Amino acid sequence: MWRFIDTGVGDAVWNMALDEALLNTFEENDLPILRLYRWKPSLSLGRFSDVSKSVDLDKMKQQNLSCVRRMTGGGILVHGQDISYSLILPRESLAANGVKDNYRTLCGFLINLYKKLGLNANYAGEEQLKSKTSDICLAGTEKYDIVINGQKIGGNAQRYTSKTLFQQGSIPIKIDKPLFEPVFLEDSGLKNAVTLEQLESLVTYRQLTQLIIEAFCKTFDINIVSHSLSLTEEQKVEELITQKYGKESWNLYGK
Repeated sequence: MWRFIDTGVGDAVWNMALDEALLNTFEENDLPILRLYRWKPSLSLGRFSDVSKSVDLDKMKQQNLSCVRRMTGGGILVHGQDISYSLILPRESLAANGVKDNYRTLCGFLINLYKKLGLNANYAGEEQLKSKTSDICLAGTEKYDIVINGQKIGGNAQRYTSKTLFQQGSIPIKIDKPLFEPVFLEDSGLKNAVTLEQLESLVTYRQLTQLIIEAFCKTFDINIVSHSLSLTEEQKVEELITQKYGKESWNLYGK
């Protein structure tokens, strides 16, 4: 049994503060968590992203975009017309096969989701695609990135604590490329990345949410129970916004 939380549309700061609040308040005997959520138009930066190298901050403001730094690694990712997910589970629930194999295991539900939509999804490594590093998520390719017809779709990133594994990722319905392209100082990857709209897989947010849940439950042979946020979790979110995610020093410089 997993705890399921659907928090709808939130701003970037609130979304990332909530992810960390859920991780920080997760106890050993708690149900694992699947959270689904959406974003107002924004950028999320990887934990170690150098925003000055990759993003024109003046252009970002002109485009009325916000940005937030995630607690996970990975590159800079655009949001606004995607559904994101977060997973929180005990590390001991996965075989001790290393970070890369854990990606393969946990991203299995995404492969099944895309196949359920009639799309030929696979891992980049199994398509023999060359690895490419970039500080921008969609411009880089790693072994267990998901590709459809050789083109990358979405992105996923992890964070480990001593007892817990946290993974988050994005499933793009479409991307407003004219909105985001001007803010990047280097290859954004947007021209080559694909979305469900481009692949003519036309689904609403509600339909996609239901398909994600179905693929997740079937892939891992689990059931979910819907929960709202607890008072403790809500209070932790506000604390993290005040102390961390609401601060430019964190979001732009990781300090």
